[in-house]
Amino acid sequence: MRNRILQAFIEETKEVGIKFTMDDLAKRLGISKRTLYENFSSKVDILECIIDSTLSEFDEQNHLIITDPKNSLIEKIKKTITVIPKYNDFYDLRILEQLKRFYPQQWERVNREFSQWDDVKSLIEEGIQTGVIRNMNSDLLMKMIIESVNITLDKQFFLEHSIPMVESFEMIVDVLLNGITTVEK
Repeated sequence: MRNRILQAFIEETKEVGIKFTMDDLAKRLGISKRTLYENFSSKVDILECIIDSTLSEFDEQNHLIITDPKNSLIEKIKKTITVIPKYNDFYDLRILEQLKRFYPQQWERVNREFSQWDDVKSLIEEGIQTGVIRNMNSDLLMKMIIESVNITLDKQFFLEHSIPMVESFEMIVDVLLNGITTVEK
């Protein structure tokens, strides 16, 4: 039941935005408000559960990638940048803007996590130290990576241009690691 509620919350948010009531959510699910409140104490509780689930899955996927001895350093960088966690479709610019306005604590948490990629930064720094990546400012490189990946939050753009999310992540990583030219220098 909890997973159904989480999914319905995401669907409701995508359709009408974050400003809906628990009544609206119960109607979407075809359950009573009492059943809803037996599973979650509030809308914030549901929102926190979605955020927790997203962040923990993201961390788990990164851990598996980083600790897999079969992955080279470059493969680890590519794969950690392209991790797409559960409930990824919940995070788009419109919803994040509404979170910022109506649920500032939750927005602050999401924003902080979207801006902090310690695992990738460690891999980048290791790449610089071992000579796999050119010697450059790792903070600037991380800013470029984070900002590039965060453009995927503009879900409307990707829908309008029929670009699948996985393909967009792969292209971003390819451009960041290999550039855009087709000729050798």
